[in-house]
Amino acid sequence: MLNLLKQEYKLLLGVISVLFFKLIGDNLIDGELSLFPYIMLTGVLFYVVMSAIFSVVRHSDALAIKLGDPYGTLILTLSVVILEVIMVSSVMLTGESNPFLARDTMFAVVMAVLNGFVGITLLIGGMKHHTQTFNLDGIKSYLVAIIPLALLCLVLPNFTRSDELGNMSTSLTWTLILVSMALYAVFLFVQTRSHTDYFIDADNEDHEEHHGPLNSNAFHTIMLICYLVVVILLAKSLAIPINDSITEMGAPVALGGLVVALIILAPEAVGAVKAAFTNQLQRAMNLFFGSVLATIALTVPAVLLISGVMNEPIQLGLAPAEMVLLGATLLMTSVSFSSGKTNSLNGITHLILFIAYIILMFD
Repeated sequence: MLNLLKQEYKLLLGVISVLFFKLIGDNLIDGELSLFPYIMLTGVLFYVVMSAIFSVVRHSDALAIKLGDPYGTLILTLSVVILEVIMVSSVMLTGESNPFLARDTMFAVVMAVLNGFVGITLLIGGMKHHTQTFNLDGIKSYLVAIIPLALLCLVLPNFTRSDELGNMSTSLTWTLILVSMALYAVFLFVQTRSHTDYFIDADNEDHEEHHGPLNSNAFHTIMLICYLVVVILLAKSLAIPINDSITEMGAPVALGGLVVALIILAPEAVGAVKAAFTNQLQRAMNLFFGSVLATIALTVPAVLLISGVMNEPIQLGLAPAEMVLLGATLLMTSVSFSSGKTNSLNGITHLILFIAYIILMFD
């Protein structure tokens, strides 16, 4: 029992934090605290949430080792995307109405992952290993699903009928919900049943690295769920300082989406970069491409349903310049991963697109 408490003390810390913030902490953050106590309280909240997120990844990693790929990376990806949906939903329901948050967050995930994280990974991997290989069939499977979903959900709404608040028609809303869920369901069948070999690189075997003892599947599943619940309960509390900070700085609204995306994707990015260091590019790309696909396929139905139930306005269509960046990103990704080999040139090109995205956000 003592060993369990040492291993999972962050869960106890999370439970205490939930009780504190739900009883008085939220009111303190949302009230008239002076600057220093506000920063200290926000810092503690951020630390607890990030600790819980990394613990979710730790237990999903343990399940990944015990179950093997492709289930391993799938568990990690779904855990991360569930966290993202929770964070987006919480920020949507906190503070002033922001109909662009879900769109900005999904776009931020696409740009941060396909350009920022993929660029860093390919650059580092290319500098160390010169040329890295991956399973071409697996990447093509991801892109076959990502490209139409990204264009349908983030571009098509700009060219269809909408109401005075910018909301899509009911028919298009349900079309996007059903198409997203159906396409992702078929992809999961391909990944886990019919073509599992597409997502494994036989030339560079994946050996997941896990720090800590491995326990039973039931233990890691229960712990994963417990930490998820902690993040769920603290997500709305963290949304308060995120909204306040963006408002006070006068920063662009899209920055909120990028902040949420980076917080959620940080543990996954660390794992993927480590995989690239050990020449396990396929595992890294499974994490990255799986995140992008699951983000769009699961976030769109979730936020559209929340929007309908809560009567919150929501707009998914990107601005013209952002549509250009999205198109360039999808085109560049298709080119970079068209031959089964990558090098540092691919990495630096993706990073340039990510820098353009950051500059455009503040322009």
